[in-house]
Amino acid sequence: MTTLLSLLAPLVIPLEVCPKAPPGAQKYADDILGYVLWGVGLMFFAGLVLAIGAMPIGRWLGMHGATKMAVAGILTVIVAAILYVVAPGIVNGILGNGCI
Repeated sequence: MTTLLSLLAPLVIPLEVCPKAPPGAQKYADDILGYVLWGVGLMFFAGLVLAIGAMPIGRWLGMHGATKMAVAGILTVIVAAILYVVAPGIVNGILGNGCI
């Protein structure tokens, strides 16, 4: 029984497999990832500008709810930006080098 298991082990336990881009695809994947990262940075900036702009407009119009939402928006953008920086390190720590 032990010899049978030792013979079948390579079939049951796969060798280390790492993700690998097809030839020529890495350039396009890097371009798309760069565009996405640029867009996310732009959304962080736009969110901060809109939230900061909503504070004086909410006070000027006497809309206290808008002012509260502006403060919540600023805090949300700041927390999202922190998670944007920290989350990849957490995922990398959990997954390791990505090989199974």
